[in-house]
Amino acid sequence: MATLLYRLGRFSFRRRKLVGLLWVAVLVLFGVGAATLSGPTSDAFSIPGTESSRALAILEEKFGGGADGASAKVVFTVTGDAKLTGTTQKAAIEKAVAALEKAPQVTSVADPFEARTVSQDGQTAYATVTYAVGVTGVTDAARDALVAAGDTAKTAGLGVEYSGEMLATQQGGHSSEALGIIIAAFVLVVTFGALVAAGLPLLTAIIGVALGMTGIQIATGFFDLSSSTSALATMLGLAVGIDYALFIVSRYRHELAEGHDGEEAAGRATGTAGSAVVFAGLTVIIALAALSVTGIPFLSAMGLAAAFTVAMAVIITLTLTPALLGFAGRKVLAKKDRAGRRAGAAKVPFGERWARLVLKNRVVALVLALGVVGAIALPALDLRLALPDDSTASPASTQRKAYDQLAEGFGAGFNGPLIVVVENATATTAAAARTTISGLSDVVMVTAPVFNKAGDTAMLTVIPGSGATDEATKNLVSAIRDLPGDGAELAVTGTTAINIDVTDKITNALVPYLAIVVGLAFILLMLVFRSILVPLKATLGFLLSVGATFGAVVFVFQQGHLASLLGVDSTGPIISLMPIFLIGILFGLAMDYEVFLVTRTREEYVHGASPNDAVVSGMRHGARVVTAAALIMMSVFAGFILADDTIIKTLGFALAFGVAVDAFLVRMTIVPAVLSLFGKAGWWLPRWLDKILPNVDVEGEGLTKQLAAEAATPEEKELVGTAA
Repeated sequence: MATLLYRLGRFSFRRRKLVGLLWVAVLVLFGVGAATLSGPTSDAFSIPGTESSRALAILEEKFGGGADGASAKVVFTVTGDAKLTGTTQKAAIEKAVAALEKAPQVTSVADPFEARTVSQDGQTAYATVTYAVGVTGVTDAARDALVAAGDTAKTAGLGVEYSGEMLATQQGGHSSEALGIIIAAFVLVVTFGALVAAGLPLLTAIIGVALGMTGIQIATGFFDLSSSTSALATMLGLAVGIDYALFIVSRYRHELAEGHDGEEAAGRATGTAGSAVVFAGLTVIIALAALSVTGIPFLSAMGLAAAFTVAMAVIITLTLTPALLGFAGRKVLAKKDRAGRRAGAAKVPFGERWARLVLKNRVVALVLALGVVGAIALPALDLRLALPDDSTASPASTQRKAYDQLAEGFGAGFNGPLIVVVENATATTAAAARTTISGLSDVVMVTAPVFNKAGDTAMLTVIPGSGATDEATKNLVSAIRDLPGDGAELAVTGTTAINIDVTDKITNALVPYLAIVVGLAFILLMLVFRSILVPLKATLGFLLSVGATFGAVVFVFQQGHLASLLGVDSTGPIISLMPIFLIGILFGLAMDYEVFLVTRTREEYVHGASPNDAVVSGMRHGARVVTAAALIMMSVFAGFILADDTIIKTLGFALAFGVAVDAFLVRMTIVPAVLSLFGKAGWWLPRWLDKILPNVDVEGEGLTKQLAAEAATPEEKELVGTAA
């Protein structure tokens, strides 16, 4: 592989104009495709095969498809001694309802006084607005008209807030991404000491993200993708795109310093560092694509979309980066290096000093690092999962205010009603089901059964006493599903039941997903390192990083410690998607550092260095670049902590923290100590397995021998032939 990539790097450098034009053409093609083929996104969390999804399908079949229309709630409140039933207040609400009925795309509005949706204390009421189109079909003009009509009630001193999926907006994304790029640029300038060298990884990463985003836009015309897909792909695309190019540029500068010309340096950099990029990228792609095994459609789509963006980053790094290096020439070097000037005696790099300190005290370093990681991971034992609703929205958002007002006025369970479908129903069995459910714990109210036109299916609405994400509500859903139907069949659906089923499905998929990802990556790492213990150590180190990350997330976002410092205004269960996403993404990123650091260590070992000397050499050459790469990833991810959306904020924090733990505690402390303790045994591979595994030459040993042979004089070649 190293030889193939060496040739690719030389070709891209030599034919840089052609390569550059080809990538411009690809960008234009993707841009046109995104403009003409894109479709709407969907945030539906349904999973085929679950009881809630089956019951929802029955409702649509038996009661008609009217539920496809979007809806919103307009919540009216008063404070103090005032009542919404007062003359002035009631008139203001009726005026607002009349204005809502005239708003674009609205089919009906339920007047609070006619629908009896006024709280017992008379201080909270809501009007339900139904639209003729689905969530994605509601126009911006219709949203603006909804708010304008509802706000007319404010003139009478009423509070007015709004809830509904159609009102959800993504905030803080672009500023978060921009902040991450700015910090990444600063780190690159400090690392390279040259603006051109710092700019190349940023440029290639932005191009990669642009291709990933336009590719996702094209895919929305053919598949149902979540609106969060772009955020995930952008986050990963920027991080790995910058990091992968960073490794190529760093190795290119090293080859120039060794006296090679530009084309040769580009070939050698792509052949060595590029091989590591390929395998690091493959681990990320495997981890993301493996989300498909969960059997959850929207999760599979998000994973594949993000994997596509990472694949783009790898391809761009291997082709466009060498071409751009050809345009840049020696400008990627710092001025003093271009002029051939060097400051005094070379300082011992921090990476080498750190490695020697760790190896000198390897047992102490290992025990301390494991102790710190273990302590951080402890809160993960209290991990609780749930899917997001308006209760997790920003406290400043109108959706969150409406959610809290409805919960206060009508009870915590009002925001999480359960829909019970009674199949093969009669008036007797439906009434009996209502009575039985009413007697269950945590039930506040059960509505009278509503029958379809055929009279064979009934629908009951159950209002729990607890919130949608509370454990008591989950127990209630299980209790209803366990009830005998007495000739009828009971099924529970509704947003709350669907979210519970999705959470259970994701939780049950974690173990098989982890087994597949770790298993495939273990095989891949055996190919890279020609060892059994090194891949085993790599995967166990990853589990340490994941445990610490889960612990930190629970500590801040669930238990509320240090929440105010990070701008977290509300705490609660962790979003169900978070663990499986973190496992996939962090595994890929952790293997990045493992490959980049340990590949250089193996390179030194196979060239004759002792195990400890190989570790020191690997850290000397790799620690600075890996540190910069980790800081860049942390910067990109940490930028999303500033987002208003709690989900994006949590994901940004988790990834930034996870990268920090994995890079600095696991890969740069635990790994050197363990490799030193392993000694030569760390690089042992059974002879029979060595024969079976293909030699991918990721450290470039074969390439080095080939180049040395080509550079040898005729006399040297004759001498070698005689000796042989």
